[in-house]
Parts: sequence; C-alpha cells; structure tokens
Amino acid sequence: MVVMTRISETSGSTEIGSARHPALITEAQSSIEEQHRARVRKYMFIMSFRIPALVLAAISYSMWANPWIAMAIVGASIPLPWMAVLIANDRPPRSADEVSRFDGRVGQRKAVESRDHRVIDASED
Repeated sequence: MVVMTRISETSGSTEIGSARHPALITEAQSSIEEQHRARVRKYMFIMSFRIPALVLAAISYSMWANPWIAMAIVGASIPLPWMAVLIANDRPPRSADEVSRFDGRVGQRKAVESRDHRVIDASED
C-alpha cells in the first residue's frame, strides 16, 4: 500500500509516496549503504584537516623560524587518523523514540545462590 498525499509548496504541489518523495511508513533504519556513505563522509571530513595542518606547520616554521609552533601543529594532527576511525566506526546516533534496554537493577541480581549446598567428598577405600 502506497500512501499518496499532496503538499502545497511555493513552486506547486508534490506527491508524497512517489519515487522523488517517498513516504515513510515504517520505523526501519537507514540501509547499510547509506550508513556506510555517512561513515565515509565523516572519515573524509576529519582526515581532510591532516594535510592542511602539515602545510600550516611548514608555513609557520618558514615564517617565524620557531620549531615549537610547527611541532605543536604537527602534534595536534597526529591523533586525527585514530579519531577519524573511531568516529567513523561508531553506530548511527540513537533516535529519541528508541527504547533504552538498561533497567538499572545491577545490585539485585546475584550470580551465585546464597544458601549452602551439600558437598560430597570422594573418599579413597
């Protein structure tokens, strides 16, 4: 079943439920391909600061002849690949209506029963 609705805009009307404007009728998450593209965009955005930081370090060293400023800029760019991988591999953000499964009753469950059990020792005859 496809839901067709008309919405008036400034340029005219558009049909929701058509190929250009699909109607959201499920609570399904975005596809794996869309999630992958979003992760690649995050990774590329963060890594795009790496080369300009190295160029900026070279320019600052040539302008002020101070290696400490250049090393500080290079040092700030060192954790960028690590951070980019961690951020890009993170799951999609949780939606507001997603149920939290944590109930907070950690101390109420016991891993081992508290009562004593009868122990049978093997005796050698």
